[in-house]
Amino acid sequence: MRALFVGRFQPVHRGHAEILKKISQEVDEIAIVIGSSQFANTKENPFSADEREEMLKRALSEYGIKNFKIYRAEDVNDNEKWVKNVISKVGNFDVVYSGNELVKKLFREAGKKVIEIEHIEREILSGTEIRRRIKKGLPWKELLPESVSEYILEIKGDERIKKL
Repeated sequence: MRALFVGRFQPVHRGHAEILKKISQEVDEIAIVIGSSQFANTKENPFSADEREEMLKRALSEYGIKNFKIYRAEDVNDNEKWVKNVISKVGNFDVVYSGNELVKKLFREAGKKVIEIEHIEREILSGTEIRRRIKKGLPWKELLPESVSEYILEIKGDERIKKL
């Protein structure tokens, strides 16, 4: 069985890694889609698609996840076209795992089976909250896989977020 998981990963956090670990134990392969892949160096999307892919690879390795492929999908201002674009890039999949209301709705409408993800510590395990903490100088590293927090420091992503 092949699963689809879509995220912006701005940045990859422990919630993403733990969900992907669980999914990896339930399916043969996970097609991971980096959404909004055309955006970088903005307040909401500080990391490029290349940087997010590197974060994913490091986090998945740290969590022992091997059964995945990474894809990218640009935002388009048409939900139906976006779903078709994702499907054309990823190919066949059996199920979509998501906690995002719009993603669940769109893929259900496209006839795909959707499994609801329970958000773990959603209030703090969100890219928005992590970026807020970095900007304010509050603790943030413990919310990410260690390999990802190290990578963010390596590329000076924390300094970038503070400037944006």
